Amino acid sequence: MFARLKKLSPVGLRQLTVVLAIFAIAGCSSTGVSRVKTYDGGSSIGGVAVLKAPSTIKVQEVNGREVGNFLLEDLALDYELQPGQNIVVFTHKTIWAKSGVVQDGESAVHVVETGPQQVVIDARAGQEYRFDIPEVNNRREAERLAADFSVAVLAAGGGTVARSQPFEGYPQQPQMAGPAQVVTPSQPYSPQAGQPAPVYQGGQSGPGSRVETLEALKMLWERASGDEKREFLRWAFD
Repeated sequence: MFARLKKLSPVGLRQLTVVLAIFAIAGCSSTGVSRVKTYDGGSSIGGVAVLKAPSTIKVQEVNGREVGNFLLEDLALDYELQPGQNIVVFTHKTIWAKSGVVQDGESAVHVVETGPQQVVIDARAGQEYRFDIPEVNNRREAERLAADFSVAVLAAGGGTVARSQPFEGYPQQPQMAGPAQVVTPSQPYSPQAGQPAPVYQGGQSGPGSRVETLEALKMLWERASGDEKREFLRWAFD
């Protein structure tokens, strides 16, 4: 093995180092991250609530703050919520292996994912909540569930405290006007010749603030699916 490594060019060694670093970070994410803070500053004096999400739930935002920045997607996570009303935006995603022969360049799996959903939770300090996800046994059942998706959020005692519905944006959020393209969580940015840098609404960037190229790339990475990230890495190191 070491003899093969010695034969690698400097460019090949650099690419291998980057790939190993990515896997190391991913490993840390899968083993060291299980609880995610969804608010700025310290917690309230009375403590926080916890929303438990299985690996099929991908929480994107809580009260407009982005929280879904993980290299690995198959993570079951606990989200700390401040007491009071919390708007949680998420999707439900399942992956199913394809049967038969897979052609070169073709994905080996079917991905079934809902559109963005939102659930409004009136959280109480010290309380635990969880998503009540219906069980699906195959891709067809998953597709039927995704076509008309709605999921309940249960308190620790089992009572329903909220039910999700399609996310249509925050009504209190002002709309931006001007020549710059507006990027929202459900609308990825596609650069075109002569197009100005995007303006991001929501998250930690203030309305109207211009996003530099690096920040735009970070936003695109956060919104990319697992297949898209893998395809990008194959392109980058080809």
